[in-house]
Amino acid sequence: MSERRCILSGEHADPANLIRLAISPDGNVLPDVRARAPGRGAWIGVSRAELEQALVKGKFRGALARAFKGAPLTVPEDLPARIDEALRADLLARLGLEAKASKLVTGFEKIDVAARRGGVHLLLHAQDAGADGARKLDQAWRVGEGREGEEFGGQRLPVDREALSMALGRNNVVHVAVTDALAADRIASLLGRWQSYLGCANAAPDSGSADRVPLGTA
Repeated sequence: MSERRCILSGEHADPANLIRLAISPDGNVLPDVRARAPGRGAWIGVSRAELEQALVKGKFRGALARAFKGAPLTVPEDLPARIDEALRADLLARLGLEAKASKLVTGFEKIDVAARRGGVHLLLHAQDAGADGARKLDQAWRVGEGREGEEFGGQRLPVDREALSMALGRNNVVHVAVTDALAADRIASLLGRWQSYLGCANAAPDSGSADRVPLGTA
């Protein structure tokens, strides 16, 4: 798919890094984060805070009117929150699919072993994971990658262990290690898009997946 233009910033980017908006049958503008809804769409690549500001100033409605050629539209007041929830749900659904395909492991000891053997492509920690446990697994990963002493480690997710456990269908999921390169790429892409929208990308300076497989190849 070719690049798309953000209707607010005017910048062009890969659609995987943008958020598509579509019109529902009743004329509501809603998030279409998987870009599957039929008909004309509009794309945004700004943070939630920037979107909320554009809504307050009326800039967003004007951009939508141009993008949808003046079609009658209704912008829900909670659109920014709906986008946030859609991005969250998309990431958790992907984690669930990768878990069913046996492309990730959970549990401290299993992750520790996989990491030290160099079998981890992406390491994730729940928002409420203990600092000590996350630190130890990050260190195990650095050992397995031969990168001790470097700023290299897992990412702390914007969801807690309860949400992770529900998504993966497992009990008390605090840490997740992705053991398949392409799966890591898919997850990293969705996580990066959500973090960008939240305006709080919290990945470690170097967090693995992009080192092994360029983003967007899956």
